[in-house]
Amino acid sequence: MRVAARGLAVLVMLSGMASAEQLSVLSFVILKDHNGKPIRNASVIMHPVKSNGKQAKTGLELKTDADGKTSFDGVPFGKLRVQVIAQGYQTYGDDYSVDKTEMEIVVKMKDEAARRAVFDLQGSRGR
Repeated sequence: MRVAARGLAVLVMLSGMASAEQLSVLSFVILKDHNGKPIRNASVIMHPVKSNGKQAKTGLELKTDADGKTSFDGVPFGKLRVQVIAQGYQTYGDDYSVDKTEMEIVVKMKDEAARRAVFDLQGSRGR
């Protein structure tokens, strides 16, 4: 609980985007793209995004449970950069506008082997 409280403080201080204590509960569901099954122990990293479009230097990392889920209560309204990293899958990243008191973000991760196959194919064309 203490780690979550520190994470909230970091997000609020660095965001520069919280207006009048508008906070959200963000829930994440991380799934395998090819079969929809959950990905356990994926890292979900959140960084506030400043008005100039750059992310804050400090953020918060969460880990998914066996159901591919994690959540955080107390994310300030505004822009948030989300990155998801899971072993064997392509890294995912996108910016979200946090503008509701509760939001669920579902991420479907693509298999890393599929990305390598595309690079291998492109490399063989040049030979």
